[in-house]
Amino acid sequence: MPRKPLDEWEEDARESLPYLASDEKGSNFREAVQTTSVTQKSTTKNHPAVRPWVHFVAGGIGGMAGAIVTCPFDLVKTRLQSDVYQSIYKSKVATHAVTGFRPVSYILDGATHFKETFGIIGNIYKQEGFQSLFKGLGPNLVGVIPARSINFFTYGTTKDIYSRSFNNGEEAAWIHLMAGATAGVATSTATNPIWMVKTRLQLDKAGKTRLYSNSWSCLKGILNTEGIRGLYKGLSASYLGSAESILQWLLYEQMKRILHERSIQRLGHADEYKKTTTEKITEWCQRSGSAGLAKFVASIITYPHEVVRTRLRQAPLENGKMKYTGLIQTFKVIIKEEGFASMYSGLTPHLMRTVPNSIIMFGTWELVIKLLS
Repeated sequence: MPRKPLDEWEEDARESLPYLASDEKGSNFREAVQTTSVTQKSTTKNHPAVRPWVHFVAGGIGGMAGAIVTCPFDLVKTRLQSDVYQSIYKSKVATHAVTGFRPVSYILDGATHFKETFGIIGNIYKQEGFQSLFKGLGPNLVGVIPARSINFFTYGTTKDIYSRSFNNGEEAAWIHLMAGATAGVATSTATNPIWMVKTRLQLDKAGKTRLYSNSWSCLKGILNTEGIRGLYKGLSASYLGSAESILQWLLYEQMKRILHERSIQRLGHADEYKKTTTEKITEWCQRSGSAGLAKFVASIITYPHEVVRTRLRQAPLENGKMKYTGLIQTFKVIIKEEGFASMYSGLTPHLMRTVPNSIIMFGTWELVIKLLS
């Protein structure tokens, strides 16, 4: 009879441990199963959490990947939000008003916007060159990497702090809301100057009327003409936009919880090591898709702040006078002069950018976390 290796003896000893109790009841099978279950729960509970720096690095890498892929859509969105380019990129949809609830008309309008978005990208490519499609990518990356790093880091850290301090270590929707709000305010405050430079570069016309040659010249121009306060224009709208981040995190966490529960019901366990590669890839795709769906809903609800923020970041008029001076004033001016529909200018390219951006970003974030943990 072949001799067992030492590791097999150790495994047998661990498995038989629950049956070695010496109390009156003995150690029947039911008690053994209960003891094993408690041990498994304890092991799962004591599993080390993801370290904060991992969230920081993974968030930055995920944000960078999404920003590079979707940069042309970001350029179109910014130009459509600005009143400088409205006459150039006037939509055919705006020429007819739709009264009442007509789903077919909305679908046709959406298809028209979709077609026009790619038409604008084609025109920019023909008139300004391929590089112009990636205008503002430099400050965008400089902003996206720290912005996503700060956002994921702050959200993960404060979610843990709030749950331990106020809810006995348990997560809840209001915990996600508080953590999302904290992450949104921290991110907006830290990165507003970078987004300011990016917006100015994307609104800068090519040719003889071009004001800035690169990000550095844009930064110096803003500081020389508008001072340090000029770098924080649109910050109030960014704070308002934190509602989008909060809503996205809330929806994403709820969808992820539902997917996790469905996985347990389907497989009978939540152990990642017992899942096949196909099951892991399927669940990863589902979680990434949930991030995109959460972003889609949050963007539609909170989009007007994007238009207001872009208007506040526009360069001054030729006489140096600012047309848009504050959050409420900008809302009033846009609605009075252009109608409420203008509050959703550039929504189609925005969704075409942010939805795949979120899918790429959250998917990359999860992969990097698995690699670094």
